[in-house]
Amino acid sequence: MNVDGRYKQELMSVIGMFVNTIPLRCQLDPHWSFHQLVDHVCEIMSKSLEYSYFPLQSILAQQPNATKATFLDTSFEFLSNENENVMNEVMIGNSELHIIPLSIKISKDEIMSKFDFSLTIQHDVNTGHLSCTINASLDLFDIKTIETIAHRFQSMLEQLFICSIDDDNDQMMKPIYELSLLLSNEKQFIQSMTNTQISFPSVKCIHHEFIDQVMKYPQKVAVELDEQSLTYSELFYYVQTVALNLLNKHEIVPGEIICQCVERNLSMVIGIMAIEMIGGVYCSLSPRDPQHRLYVLLEQTQYRLLLLHPLTQSKFNDDIIWTDTQWAFFARAGGL
Repeated sequence: MNVDGRYKQELMSVIGMFVNTIPLRCQLDPHWSFHQLVDHVCEIMSKSLEYSYFPLQSILAQQPNATKATFLDTSFEFLSNENENVMNEVMIGNSELHIIPLSIKISKDEIMSKFDFSLTIQHDVNTGHLSCTINASLDLFDIKTIETIAHRFQSMLEQLFICSIDDDNDQMMKPIYELSLLLSNEKQFIQSMTNTQISFPSVKCIHHEFIDQVMKYPQKVAVELDEQSLTYSELFYYVQTVALNLLNKHEIVPGEIICQCVERNLSMVIGIMAIEMIGGVYCSLSPRDPQHRLYVLLEQTQYRLLLLHPLTQSKFNDDIIWTDTQWAFFARAGGL
């Protein structure tokens, strides 16, 4: 914080440069309200003004981190004036004095400044307007980043002052951690990322979707396991063969439970899709379960048909099992 350095009455009328910079250490509590934050900063400023005569170099000499490039690289200035010309020129008799800015202007949009980041707020007493200027090092920030920081600062000001006027809930009384740093486009992006709801056609079943894929991509790989694979057209042929066998030979009706106990191979997918295609209810049995467990599950499902692979037939007794010879023949012919 810059102070005039005229801490004694006899220095008020002396011409000269007495401006001194004193550092302020502000430790914030996220549960404070905005009013509490302002009171805390004002208290620190009041206490620091008692030591405004202390040179900044002497303060920095006491800090072990003062030699680091990131130490005290941020500046905040507040300027208040009644007349624009007052800040630019001073008349003493017939002599006119001009104030030289602390920063050196390089071009229209670039200046040379001591700090890596600075925020200057100018207060016009006559109009009551506040204007903000942000300066940042181009070695650390690009122009887009500075624009984003400025928009975030503007958004926070709107939340504190504009929303507090229009809203019954005073934003200034809420904890400062509830203030949002997100811009409107960022909020929309986050909402689009978290909105995972997808509307599926309610009339289509899984086998209807399968048929659509068969029509669109008949030669593309539909299912793959290790070195085995089937295209959509090949998978559809095998599924249709099993489905027609179940309908014509065993007269399966929609809603009937059909169990399947096969090893992990392509036949498992074929059996699932065939059961779905004829409207049956698929019930999976694991061949790794004990034989007693499999019998209990069969009794509970009140099954009528059980699809088996040749590798799983030994799990069941011949007197209670139905073995589809077409299914077994199909598995051998397909090399599955």
